[in-house]
Amino acid sequence: MTTSPLKSSAPGETPEPRSVAGLLLRAARDHPHSGVRYLTGPAADESMRQSYPELLESALVLLSALRDRGLRPGDKAALLLDRQPEFLAVFWACLLGGFVPCPMVPISGDPARWAAQLAHVNRLLDGPLLVTTEAMRAELPDVPGLAVAVVEEVREAGESAGAERGQPPAVYSAAPEDLALLVLTSGSTGNSKAVMLTHGNILAAMAGKAEKQRLTAADTTFNWISYDHVAALLEAHMLPLYVGAEQLHAEAAVILEEPPRFLRIISRHKVTMTFTPNFLLGPLNAAARDMAEDISAGGEGLDLSALRHIVSGGEANVVATGEAFLDHYAPYGLRKTALWPAFGMTETCAGSVYNRAFPATDAGQEFANLGTPVEGLRIRIADDDHRALPAGEIGELQLSGPMITTGYYRDEEATRAAFTPDGWFRSGDLGRIDEGRLTLVGRSKDSVIVNGVNYFSHEIEAALEQLDDVAGGYVAAFPTRRPGSDTEQLVIAVSPEPADDDEAGLHRMITAVRSTVVIHWGFRPFLILPLPKDAFPKTSLGKTLRRRMRHRLESGAYDEVIARVAELTTRRLGGHTPPEGETERVLAEIYAEMFDTVPERISVTASFFDLGGTSLDILRLRRQVHRRLGVAELPVITVLTAPSVRRLAARLSARLTDGGAPAAAAYDPVVPLQTGGEKTPLFCVHPGVGEVLVFVNLAKYFVGDRPFYALRARGFDEGEQPFTSFEEMVGCYVAAIRARQPHGPYAVAGYSYGGAVAFEIAKALEAEGERVDFVGSFNLPPHIKYRMEELDFVETATNLAFFLDLINKKQSLDLPAELRPLPKEEQLARLLGLAPRARLDELDLDLATFTGWAELAHGLTALGRDYHPSGTTRSMTVFYAIPLRGTKEDWLEHELRRWDEHTREPNRYVDVPGEHYTLMGPRHVAAFQAILRAELDRALSDADRARTTDQV
Repeated sequence: MTTSPLKSSAPGETPEPRSVAGLLLRAARDHPHSGVRYLTGPAADESMRQSYPELLESALVLLSALRDRGLRPGDKAALLLDRQPEFLAVFWACLLGGFVPCPMVPISGDPARWAAQLAHVNRLLDGPLLVTTEAMRAELPDVPGLAVAVVEEVREAGESAGAERGQPPAVYSAAPEDLALLVLTSGSTGNSKAVMLTHGNILAAMAGKAEKQRLTAADTTFNWISYDHVAALLEAHMLPLYVGAEQLHAEAAVILEEPPRFLRIISRHKVTMTFTPNFLLGPLNAAARDMAEDISAGGEGLDLSALRHIVSGGEANVVATGEAFLDHYAPYGLRKTALWPAFGMTETCAGSVYNRAFPATDAGQEFANLGTPVEGLRIRIADDDHRALPAGEIGELQLSGPMITTGYYRDEEATRAAFTPDGWFRSGDLGRIDEGRLTLVGRSKDSVIVNGVNYFSHEIEAALEQLDDVAGGYVAAFPTRRPGSDTEQLVIAVSPEPADDDEAGLHRMITAVRSTVVIHWGFRPFLILPLPKDAFPKTSLGKTLRRRMRHRLESGAYDEVIARVAELTTRRLGGHTPPEGETERVLAEIYAEMFDTVPERISVTASFFDLGGTSLDILRLRRQVHRRLGVAELPVITVLTAPSVRRLAARLSARLTDGGAPAAAAYDPVVPLQTGGEKTPLFCVHPGVGEVLVFVNLAKYFVGDRPFYALRARGFDEGEQPFTSFEEMVGCYVAAIRARQPHGPYAVAGYSYGGAVAFEIAKALEAEGERVDFVGSFNLPPHIKYRMEELDFVETATNLAFFLDLINKKQSLDLPAELRPLPKEEQLARLLGLAPRARLDELDLDLATFTGWAELAHGLTALGRDYHPSGTTRSMTVFYAIPLRGTKEDWLEHELRRWDEHTREPNRYVDVPGEHYTLMGPRHVAAFQAILRAELDRALSDADRARTTDQV
């Protein structure tokens, strides 16, 4: 059934809508002056506002076009939209048309996992229409049968259709029991479930939330959580719309990059209600002193007097953290009762239990209670047989009410397991009820909640079991929480393959585990416990008992292991040297904060990267140095070449003393990314962009194995002149390698363009009478001239932008023709204008530095046009991945095997996972490093044996 939008009710009558679509219709009719303000810009200091009537109009335009594409009531639409205004417009277009939206977010940096998730969702939702942007469509992996609609084209079609029809489309009237929304659970390897929420579920939840929170049209709300999270969509968007309140939305990165912005935005816009997970309160407590000093010095003031409450859910609320937050910001008008710990799940339509009496009812407790349920929701604590337990006893939290999901879409087994025989929903959380108030004490599910995000233990374990130093079947990922900590921490127990007396191997394994977690999930394990296989308690079916291991950890059973790992790490990092002077002291504090330890455990001679830093951490380090030491611009290369506290302090002290940049150091192409290990060092040559950041994560896996040096092109730093010939570049690199390692045997390799350079380096070293036992090419044939001739300046600059993740793949293909008629400066400015602000900050890029980089890359390309391979080296190891063009088989047979013409002994051709640009990316770096290290060991051992045989 369809109805006309904005149909009037009887005078003075505001009936309760029967479907979720009615919420927007009612808000547009009854609250036309309220709406959504999108905070934009790097610091959320700009905005775009859309009233509720304008949001409705935008959604109706899209509704027409989606119907023209064949969508009918009940059809599914997966929403892959990264810009908030577009997401909400498509979301409401679906609800107005009776279609069922399912929000999605991409899995970045991991094409295989992303393809698996898309294929799974396509099967699960029975061929939904995926609505996305033109830019995001260009990054979609190939998924057979996936139907895709580009929102820009949909809007254009809708506007044309609307102009022809002259009136808005009719709105579908859904029944309360109809499916309204599907929300994917956190599974990211193709096993996500889709939670079903009906119109009746959502409307019941809205009524309960509004009554509990006492929201009205006079309120102003603020949200920074992404819309794939049910709390953002229902608690922070649909709830204020339900009552006609004004609502603000900012991107998550705005707050995560600079937590104090959360309070600044509340102050500027007189926000009365907002939501945040507990983990944000810790950084806000840490920032309180700096904010007070800034305000005292004449900075922007802070007025929190309008803020009535902050709903805090997603993880346990630490009482001490919450009390400290309320105390720190009380001088700015923050109410003593402003923090509301809460509980909710996707299956309960987000927040459904609220503690409005914090902290009065939580004195002396470690974790806050969660209060009482909203109207219509019943809760109970039950034993293993689903019998209700008396007050104060611990059991599983179970819930019943009109806002509870009916189950999981097309997954009868999961739905059956989620409900008790008498129909109560099983939360998977352990808790107790005292005087009607709920307190959670743990979870029966195997997952870890870090900073409000749920990570499944089995997914972490599966990734770590791919490491060559880890025993398969003997990995356990489980949570712990230190007393007073703001969030849970991840503990990884592993059974190492290295022998007990192989200290270097054990340290390398620990580093590999830590690096893999950081690269895949963006945070560090709190503890890594190397344990023998018999220390893993298992069921008769072989399942590891993670909860038993957590209990052992927290009862002190692993204290000796923890101490041994700490002592091993300190020793492998060269012992402990305490800081001297203020700059070293502050840097040690910054390093300690980043690596979740105390400053006393940071040795000033230990490398930032050996301590656990990855390329992801460089931006955080630069920001902290700016905030704590006042150094506004810390070049990435400075961190790479001076990674220890002591060396970085020396660079910064010179800059602080001189009031500007320190004198440029003499050019040295060798960047030591990892210096530990007794084996022959590996020297890796840069790709065609000249920079070495691509090797940072790879080098992490060589800790304790062999030194890993990267060769960086000349011309990045002020006063440096780029190379004028291929021969000059090779000669410079050979001299630098011999200065670092005077004699062989040598191991050299190069990525892409660098493969040809590595070949020439090997020839030059052999001509000087030195042994070169390993020469590696990462996916490059010997003949590069034809490819270099294809690249003019525009192509090179565009490829550089794509390589640096400034633009997407489709843009990299389309932009050269569009940019070629423009002057060079406009070409580069356009490329930078398309880049995400955060990525530009991470790479320390502005127009001047990007211009210099593009000119340098263009110069390297020009050198390659004159390169003709000649002569031979002993042998090559060629690692081949999916090429930029054509098939892998053609690439190998017709291009890469031409290395056989330039070696005296047979070559090895080694298949590696991934594509040309992703073989060292997050998804594939762990597999690639294992293959590379094995090939290095094999080649160097074979060469030693051959020479021994010759001597005999």
